[in-house]
Amino acid sequence: MSVRFGTNVRLKARHEFQTVQTQGRRAATRFVTLLALPNQLSMDRLGLIASRKFGNAIMRNRAKRRLREIFRQTEPDAVVTRGQMPLDVVAIPKRALLDAPFAAVAADVRVALDGLRKELTS
Repeated sequence: MSVRFGTNVRLKARHEFQTVQTQGRRAATRFVTLLALPNQLSMDRLGLIASRKFGNAIMRNRAKRRLREIFRQTEPDAVVTRGQMPLDVVAIPKRALLDAPFAAVAADVRVALDGLRKELTS
């Protein structure tokens, strides 16, 4: 994937978020809650929700940047070439994400995504 987190790998519309939230599967981890639903595209897409309850703008933006980078590193556009089902993913960060090491958060998210993929394929 390119260096940027392009618009083609983002959930943007409200109805896309609502569909994933109502019909998708949920996986809660120590740092983030993930909701996922299979899509008909050739790549994963990510949507982020960080409400004011999470913290101030600086905290919310830092959490979103970290999650975008983790998702970008998993190469969402190479999912189909690896034989995996593409997903629409909504990520809701938890406060613990801000103080945790990046590697721990990344491992947590990847394990949760793999579990959701397996759950949705069976």
